[in-house]
This record gives sequence, C-alpha cells and structure tokens, in this order.
Amino acid sequence: MQWAKYSGPNTLGHEWAGVSELMSREYPDWISPERAADGKRVFSGTVPLTRMKRLVPLLVSADGDASFIAAFRRDMDKRTIIDLQVEASLSLICQASLEVYDEQVKRRCDLVVIDDDSEQGEIPENYEPVKTEQGRLAIASLVEEELLLGLPQVPRKPGLEAVEYSTGGEVAEAAAPQGQDSEGKSNPFAALQEMLERDEQN
Repeated sequence: MQWAKYSGPNTLGHEWAGVSELMSREYPDWISPERAADGKRVFSGTVPLTRMKRLVPLLVSADGDASFIAAFRRDMDKRTIIDLQVEASLSLICQASLEVYDEQVKRRCDLVVIDDDSEQGEIPENYEPVKTEQGRLAIASLVEEELLLGLPQVPRKPGLEAVEYSTGGEVAEAAAPQGQDSEGKSNPFAALQEMLERDEQN
C-alpha cells in the first residue's frame, strides 16, 4: 500500500486545532469511510498535482501540491459525512492577456457518502454526494474533484486592468462605453459628435 505524507504546516484555518490529536498526517490511498466516521478520524496532508490525471491537462504546469484536511463524522441521521477543505495554487492561462498566472483555489464542502446512485434522492441540499468503490474512497480523488470544481470558467489574472479578449491569436481591447476612450476617460469629440447627431435628427 502506498502512503502519502504531510509536508509543511497547515494553512487551511484554525478551526481544526482542537482535533489535532485525532489528525493523521499520513494517509492510505484508500480509506473505509464508515470506519473513519466511527472513529471521527481527521486526515491531513498533500497530494502532488501530477497524480491528478483529469486536472493535469488543464494546467500549464503540474508542479506543486494540493493541501487538504478531511474530517469524517456521523450526522444526526447517522449518515457518513466528510468535511473537506482543499487548497492549491494552479497554473493557468489568463484568457484576457494570455499570460500564465497562478490561480489560488480554496474550497470547503460537506460530502455525504453513498454506496448506490439510488440514494441521491434522499440527500439534503447542503450535502454533496460521493460514491464509494466497493465500500472505499480515495482521498486523492476527492481532492482532485474539488479542485476541478474550483477552476474558473474563464481564467483571468487577478488585478488585470484593461478588459481584453482574444481574436484569432491576437489580443484586442474591448470597446469602451460610448463617450469614453479605451482607457475609460471622457472623450469630448465623441460627446460633440453625439450632440451633432441629435441636432440633425431634430
């Protein structure tokens, strides 16, 4: 069995500090969610991005790791719940400037474990279903799924000032509002042209 190790401090928040004595900083590839929930286990660690076969093709570079904390518990209806937090820096291409940048993805969700698709109709709206494979779950797959859900539909570099779009390999600035230039400044000639057009219509 292959084991993955935690490497580095936990940066996912302070709310887990009280359960540190139950936290495993080594975790197996496959986990029995039922046993983990019965023991109220909390697993934390890192997963190399290179292990995420669905995510890798969407990235410019697969260097780095994703950090996670997965806390297993039972809810009031005895469902098996996983409180999952995931954090990673993902290398993407900005669709406005075509520059490579790092998208900081942080996600937190409550997963409910099911063994069959027929159980989905009984799940409360505040839970996301996750199906076991022969009664087991792979934590790395859970982490990858959350990162995929956290990817922006249109990657855009934070702090980008000009609104730009790609046209056939070229980057062009989007049209500014009427009466303004491409930098958003008032254009007196445009305003004069509008006045002349209104006079002609009258």
